[in-house]
Parts: sequence; C-alpha cells; structure tokens
Amino acid sequence: MNTRPYFLMVAALALLAALALPAEVAGENVRYVSGSETVEGFLARPEGAGPFPGVVVIHEWWGLNDQVKGMAAKLAESGYVALAIDLYRGRVAAEREEAHELSRGLPEDRAIRDLKAAVAYLRSRHDVRGDRIGSIGWCMGGGYSLALALNQPDLAAAVIYYGRLVTEAESLKPLQASVLGLFGEDDRGIPVSSVRAFEAQAQALGKSVAVHIYPGAGHAFANESRPSYRAEAARDAWEKTLKFFREKLRD
Repeated sequence: MNTRPYFLMVAALALLAALALPAEVAGENVRYVSGSETVEGFLARPEGAGPFPGVVVIHEWWGLNDQVKGMAAKLAESGYVALAIDLYRGRVAAEREEAHELSRGLPEDRAIRDLKAAVAYLRSRHDVRGDRIGSIGWCMGGGYSLALALNQPDLAAAVIYYGRLVTEAESLKPLQASVLGLFGEDDRGIPVSSVRAFEAQAQALGKSVAVHIYPGAGHAFANESRPSYRAEAARDAWEKTLKFFREKLRD
C-alpha cells in the first residue's frame, strides 16, 4: 500500500492549520461620536446585566488587530466592559514601516479626542459604572493611556505597558488617576532612567503611581505575537494589571 498520498495530505492539513487565521474574538463592533466624526471600536463585555467597571483599551502602533481584541476579551472575562478603540480608522499595519508611518501620521489632538469620546461612550451605556472607568495601553497605546489620564481628570485608573512617559512636574500636575506602569529593563526606547524619573516626579507631587521593571525583558515583552515576547514577565504583568484594576475599579 502506498501511504505517501496520506502523509502528504496530513502534512498539507497541518500546514493549513498553522497558517489559519486566529479564531474570531468574541465581541462586537460599536460606533460612537468623536467630535464631528462617527468612529468604530471593538467592545467585549462580561455575561450578565451589570453594571460593570469599564476599560478603554488602546492598541500598539500596529493598530486595532486581533491581538488587541483578544486582550479586550480577556478583560471582559475578568468582569470589565472593554472598549478597544481604533485610532487609525480601520487601518492595521503588518510591517514595521507601515506601523511607523501610521503612528507618525496620527494627529495627537484627534487621538486625545477619540480617547475622551471612548470614555463618554462607556459612560453612556447602562451596563457600565460611570465612576469606575480605567484605561490600558501598550507601546504607543501605553503613552496614550497616560495621556488620557492627564486629559480626563475623572478617570479612575490607568495602566501603561512600556509607553511614552512625561517627567515634567507641570505636565503631571493634572494627573488624578492611579497609575500602574510596566516596563522592560532592556527597553531601548523607554529607558529605565526615564521610568524612574517619571515615578519620582509623580510621587513627589503626591500622585498614586507604581512601576515595575522586568529584568531581561525589552519593549513589547507582553505581546505574544512578537519575537520580543517574554512569557514569565507577561504573565506577572497581567496578574499585576488585574490586581490593580480590582483595587481601583471595584468596590
């Protein structure tokens, strides 16, 4: 019996499985108003009527891809209505050059407007507690998580994964939200010195800021779809994230 065709079929099926797109993330696309525009986001929510705490989920420079939608779904599994916003208006980058172009072309004032509109949208929902809304972002989105906290004084909590920081006292004065920062020791874009400067200045102003720096981890250590992924650091950072949100967004 010639078994070669059978083994070729098995190999072909295995290759197709490896190349298959990820399963659709549970959630729905929603639309809401930002200034004069109507924009879209991806919403994941827990089962039940709620109301639940809400979280604005802010993507990396790649855009609103399946990986970020998956993080919103994980937050929903933990009891949060998670709105993953789309700062790029539907565009998603696959290569670094395109991601760089998209991030450079994003007007900061429009991004801040979209972030504040996302908070307003969550507050408009009957299943969200309006006084228990936080934000989380990675890389570019980490910087915008801090920017939202600086521009939305009633935001309750903000998580920054290796995002751009500000260290000037005057810039940090509006901060009212509690902040958790998670960084890699080997991150060349966000050096440890800037993380410590941010922490020291914020704490000197009496702000509620805590940071954790992971040895042996670089930028994007928490993104499981990238070669920079560090499983142990990512697991610990997620546990810290959920603990932080439980303390700040729940009674």
